[in-house]
Amino acid sequence: MKHSPRLWTVLSCSLLVASLGAGATACGSGDNPLSARPVDAGEQVAFNQTAGSRPVDPNRPLEITAKGKGSRITDVTAVDTHGRRLAGELSAKGDRWHSTVPMAAGVRYTVTVSTEDERGTPGQRTMAFDTTPSKGVLKVEFGPDEGKYGVGQPITAELNEPVKDKAARAVVERGLIVDAPAGVEGAWHWVDDKNLHYRPKEYWPANTTVSVRSNLEGIRITDELHGAAAKPLKLEIGDRVEVTTDAAAHWLTFRRNGEVINSIPVTTGKPGFSTRNGIKVVLGKQYYVRMRGDTVGIGGSEYYNLPVYYATRVTWSGEYVHAAPWSVGSHGYANVSHGCTGMSTGNAAWFYENITEGDIVQVINSIGDDMDIFGNGFGDWNMDWKDWREGSALLKGTQEGRSHVDQARLRPTV
Repeated sequence: MKHSPRLWTVLSCSLLVASLGAGATACGSGDNPLSARPVDAGEQVAFNQTAGSRPVDPNRPLEITAKGKGSRITDVTAVDTHGRRLAGELSAKGDRWHSTVPMAAGVRYTVTVSTEDERGTPGQRTMAFDTTPSKGVLKVEFGPDEGKYGVGQPITAELNEPVKDKAARAVVERGLIVDAPAGVEGAWHWVDDKNLHYRPKEYWPANTTVSVRSNLEGIRITDELHGAAAKPLKLEIGDRVEVTTDAAAHWLTFRRNGEVINSIPVTTGKPGFSTRNGIKVVLGKQYYVRMRGDTVGIGGSEYYNLPVYYATRVTWSGEYVHAAPWSVGSHGYANVSHGCTGMSTGNAAWFYENITEGDIVQVINSIGDDMDIFGNGFGDWNMDWKDWREGSALLKGTQEGRSHVDQARLRPTV
């Protein structure tokens, strides 16, 4: 009689079971302790924290020890309210596990311990406890406001308390998470003890999304300071708009996604008021601005008091791209302004409609000073990438940053 392979397998197993006697399980796994459902390991492990007790000091390490003959710990997971796993170390013998980093403050930890006894029977024990909130908290506010921006827009993070220690700065940086398109290299740079800027190595890829969030809630920054919750931020990046103003040629070139779409005759700052060279980022737009010389220390024969329309701001100290109908005869021929880039009203209206906050405006061939990197808008792109990385506590060390200029005392120029 010829049997099918499947039938032969079943018969063979049945014969083997019969030959082994009643209750034998050679074809099953009931005798294998590793296949059993984990038993309650409450008698096999001891915690240095007590479930349901008063909140514990987050700076006190969590310790778990095995007890009972032949019992050992095989795995430990400790996860806080925000899903963050607590790092720890298990001894080679499996008799002790301890955390290797401080716990977060003001959160609940759920700890799951896996064990096995001398027969290899698996066990499991779960417990939960709270940690005490921190008295001192580090708050983070991200900028700019949520919305659509150009490819040159840096991300900012403003802290409510100064952070000077390099190790503490590294903790802060690790907790400030920037989600950018794949392949984009970027870094935080400490402007000063309370302000960080983030930018990629190159401009943001056009028509993408960039978001930033904080993972610092409850995390120990210093002995007296733990992270607080922060509002996340998402930016929509638009087209790649790059404006180049050649101060010597008196001409502005407007490019979108690499294509020149307009060329405009302009005037820039005259000697003594020359426009700053360098890459600037559009800070905002105003349809109407009243510009007066005395707000920036200009008086005498140079004093002005003018209504200005279609004004695009590029520095906090008052440099704009705007309509300047009073100097239209000099556009394309001479520099006669007090530092701004002026053009006809029609050209200024077109520029105003096509430029966006975060777009790039670069001035070349001016006899003026270079754009400040920090403190007068966003001059971030004027810093070499290698030097930018030096301002990160996680990369190649830190660099002293310059404090932000008090924006309230800065006024426009023309």
